[in-house]
Amino acid sequence: MFHVKHPAPHIILINPWITDFSAYNFWIKPLGLLRIASLLRKNGFHITLIDCLDFFVKRKKYEDGKFLKTKIDKPHPLRSIPRNYSQYGIPEEMLLKRFANLEEKPDVIGITSGMTYWYPGIYKVIEITRKLFKNIPMILGGIYATLCYEHAKKHSNVDIVFNGSEKFEVLKLVCDLVGFEVKPNAERRTVNSQYPAFDIYPKLDYICVATSKGCPFKCTYCASPFLANGFSRRDPLGVVDEIEYWTRKHGVNNIVFYDDALLIESSNHFIPMAKELIKRGISCNFHTPNAIHIKEIDEEMALLLFRCGFKTIRLGFETSNKATQIETGGKVDNHEFRQAIKNLKRAGYSSEEIGVYLMVGMPGQRVGEVEEDIAFVKETGANPMLVEYSPIPHTPLFEKAKNMSQFDLENEPLFHNNSILPCQWDGFTMADYRRLKEGLRAK
Repeated sequence: MFHVKHPAPHIILINPWITDFSAYNFWIKPLGLLRIASLLRKNGFHITLIDCLDFFVKRKKYEDGKFLKTKIDKPHPLRSIPRNYSQYGIPEEMLLKRFANLEEKPDVIGITSGMTYWYPGIYKVIEITRKLFKNIPMILGGIYATLCYEHAKKHSNVDIVFNGSEKFEVLKLVCDLVGFEVKPNAERRTVNSQYPAFDIYPKLDYICVATSKGCPFKCTYCASPFLANGFSRRDPLGVVDEIEYWTRKHGVNNIVFYDDALLIESSNHFIPMAKELIKRGISCNFHTPNAIHIKEIDEEMALLLFRCGFKTIRLGFETSNKATQIETGGKVDNHEFRQAIKNLKRAGYSSEEIGVYLMVGMPGQRVGEVEEDIAFVKETGANPMLVEYSPIPHTPLFEKAKNMSQFDLENEPLFHNNSILPCQWDGFTMADYRRLKEGLRAK
């Protein structure tokens, strides 16, 4: 099986399957894992990437699309949910083939994780990998590993659960495991010039960019402050260099921003970045699936977004209810929202192009409030998009969700799944949600 031995340690990095009732590829890439791959590679490691989500069955014009879906048995805690449950991504035999075709045995295996309630797909990858590489150190990191650290330590069957986001800690950890020496202090001076290792992919249709880390807001439903531990930003011209590299050297035509706060303090960040993109004549399609902050969209910002080629505009509005706006973080009010929509439409965006996220199923939320939210967004001439609330550990709203939910949110991450409306109650039932969803589809 193994014929070639590189002089450097061999690291396998794996992005597992999604297991859920539904999933769609809104430009999903394991950005954190690719940053680690880049750092390890730069420090002399031999890297193999296996992305179990790098498999489409249908693509749209901007390279988002549907995953391959394989129906599987529901996990026991979800057995009462009357919906099919599936594994999304490459067929299992393709994963086994990737392992069989490896030229050398790995020295360390690193696995990332996404949503807390996707852990069955993570565990399946771990189980398969363990059978093939019995004595190889295995590290689990990512969102689930960080938010549900104790659960992952108890149940995941890996050697190390890494509950952080610092790349250099990962580098040190891997070096200690394999007895490999690098000079991390020297690497810190050049890390800004390292791009995530997207070039490992055999076919690159889009790339993801993060111009910042964290968010200055503290919305009660969001785990960004816990995961990022502060708010920091990159040099805007350095971001443009990265975009230019992928578009001109690799022919990438779709760039997806993963920022939680792309437009904040725009005069010294986004605006110079956008003007430099225009100045250099960089022409591609930009997308903001994580949503952008409404307060920042004045006339100049709207025009810049349009001129730069931002095709997927998503706004994080959540609710038009003033009391709920204040209670959940106060990042926007209705007047600011109306003005932002006017500015975007004047800049050239159509109603359908302006997607507005509305949170549904929050603890204590009534269906009438969501009906008012939908009507308000429609009245402004934008496109309402319902986003089911997911209770996230280490957020202020999680405690309230635990008290209101019929599910054991504390001990079972599967119940964080937004598809089951974890905080449904008499005032907002699953039937209410389906009726609202059908009404938007009928439109």
